[in-house]
Amino acid sequence: MGFNGGKKPKRLVRGGTIAALDVGSTKVCCFIARVDEQEQIRITGVGHQIAAGIRAGAIVDMEAAETSIGAAVHAAEQMAEETIHEVVVNISGGYPVSHTVNAEIGIGGAEISDGDIRRVLSHARSIQAGPDQALIHAFPVGFSVDDHRGIRDPKGMYGTRLGAQIHVITAGAGSIRNLRNCAARCHLNLESMVVSPYASGLACLVEDEMQLGVACIDMGGGTTTISVFFEGQLVWTDSIPVGGAHVTNDVARGLNTGVIHAERLKTLYGSAIVNAADEREIIDVPQIGDDDRPQTNPVPKSFLVRIIQPRLEEIFELVRSRLEQSGFGKLSGRRVVLTGGASQLPGTRDLAQLILDKQIRLGRPTRIRGLADANGGPAYATAAGLLLHAVRTPAELSLITQEAAAPSGFLGRVGLWLRENL
Repeated sequence: MGFNGGKKPKRLVRGGTIAALDVGSTKVCCFIARVDEQEQIRITGVGHQIAAGIRAGAIVDMEAAETSIGAAVHAAEQMAEETIHEVVVNISGGYPVSHTVNAEIGIGGAEISDGDIRRVLSHARSIQAGPDQALIHAFPVGFSVDDHRGIRDPKGMYGTRLGAQIHVITAGAGSIRNLRNCAARCHLNLESMVVSPYASGLACLVEDEMQLGVACIDMGGGTTTISVFFEGQLVWTDSIPVGGAHVTNDVARGLNTGVIHAERLKTLYGSAIVNAADEREIIDVPQIGDDDRPQTNPVPKSFLVRIIQPRLEEIFELVRSRLEQSGFGKLSGRRVVLTGGASQLPGTRDLAQLILDKQIRLGRPTRIRGLADANGGPAYATAAGLLLHAVRTPAELSLITQEAAAPSGFLGRVGLWLRENL
C-alpha cells in the first residue's frame, strides 16, 4: 500500500527509462535502466567515476563534485545511448537519523473517522524536524486500536483508544540543498531521494529476511550504514562516519606509502584476519618520495593485515554498539547481511561474525538483469537499490516534493499533515 502526501509522485510508465545516481565518498555511480511490461529492470548504461569533493557522503567542494557526477552520468548516457534528466539519488551525508513518532488519543468507543486520525497525528508533534533538518522518509509502522496493534487503516473501526506509530528519517537540510544544487548544475532533477541504508537493503535482502527481521550493514568508502528491517518494513537506520577509505589511509600511514599504492596493496593482499601463512609471505611496498628512483620496502603480509584488522574491528564494534543502543538490535534476530565495497576483503565476514555474534552472509544485488560482474558486486548495492525503489510501491509517505497539491484519500491526508507539521 503506497502512502502519498502532497503532490503525487509520477508513476513509472512500463517500458520506460529510470536512472539512479549513487553519490559516495570514494566513487560516483550512475545506472540507467529500462523497465519492461512486467516491471523487470534491465541495465542499459553504467558510468562510474572516482569521487572528488565529497566527504562522508556530503559535498564539500561543489565544482569537484559536479565534475565527478557529470562524468559518471555522461558515461552511462553514452552506453545507454540516451540522455537522462531525472534521477533517483541516495542520501548518505547529512547524518540521517531515525525517529519513531508515537501518539495516542481517546475516542470513547465511537467509530474511527478521518477526524480522529488527524487528531492522533497532531499528537506526534513531540519530534520536530526543525529548520536545519529535512524530512527524507516517513514509514508507517502501523496504527493501534485499544490493544490491537499493526492495523494499516483504522477508519471505520470501533474502540476507546487510537494510536499511531510512524518511522521518520531526517537529514541535514544543508547537505540536501547542496546535493540538489549540484545535480541541477549537471542539468539533473532529483525525482526522489532515498537514504543509502534503505537502498542497500532493497537490493541485497530477500523477502523472508525482511519479514523475519534482519540488519543490513553497507560498508562504503567514507561511511558504514546500518538498516534494520522487520515485518517487511524498514524500522531503523543509522550511519557511522568510518569506512574503507579509513582503512586505506591507515595502510598508507603504517607502511609509509602513497594512498594509491595503499589501496592497491589493500585490495591485492589485504585481509581482515591474520593467518600463519601471512608471516612467510613478503610484499613489496613502494615508498613515498621515491618516484624518480622507485624503491620498495619488503614487509611481511602479516604486517599489512595487522594494520587493517583494528580498523575493521572498530567499525563492527561501533555497529554493535549502535544496534544495542537503538533497541532495534533484537528485531534483527541473528541475521546480518554484509555488503558494500569495503566488505569484500577476505576474512571480513568471519570478523563480523566474531564481533557481532550473529549469522553473517555477504549480500550483493541479485534482482536486476544486465549487471556484469564488474558492476554487480557489493560495491554497487546502493545504486541497484535506488532502481528497485523507483519501480516498487514503497510503503511510505512521499515527502520530497517541491509544491503541494490537494491530498488524495486517507493516506494522502496523512502525508500532507506530516509535511506541514514535522
